[in-house]
Amino acid sequence: MSHLFPCEVYYEDTDLSGFVYHANYLKFIERARSAWVAGLGVDQNAMREAGLVFAVRRIEADFLAPARLGDALEVETRVASQTAARMVLAQRVLRGDVALFEAQVTLVAMGTGGRPVRLPEALRRA
Repeated sequence: MSHLFPCEVYYEDTDLSGFVYHANYLKFIERARSAWVAGLGVDQNAMREAGLVFAVRRIEADFLAPARLGDALEVETRVASQTAARMVLAQRVLRGDVALFEAQVTLVAMGTGGRPVRLPEALRRA
C-alpha cells in the first residue's frame, strides 16, 4: 500500500534554469513522510516530548527528469522493508505517470540518548 502526497512547484523551489533545485526534492519527500506518519495517527510532537524521534539514517537518490515551475507533482511513499527499529521507505516524485525522482530512505527511531529504539506500533503495522 502506498501513500500519495500532492505538491506543486513554486518559484522558490527552482534554480536559475527554472528546474527544481536538486536539494528541494528532499524537502518534497520529507513533507510526504510527515503527512504519511500523521495519517497513521502518529503524533510526532507527543513522540518528541516522550523522548522518541525519527532520524534519517541514509538516503539513496536518483534524479531521473526535471520538474519545472508550476508542475503539479505527487510524492508516492511505500514501506520497502522494516525491522523493529528501522524502516526503509521507497519514495518517488511523479508528474502524472512520469517518475522524476526516486529515493530509498532509511529511518530509525531514537531515544533521548541518541540510541536506537523500537518504532512506534502504528509504523510497525504500516
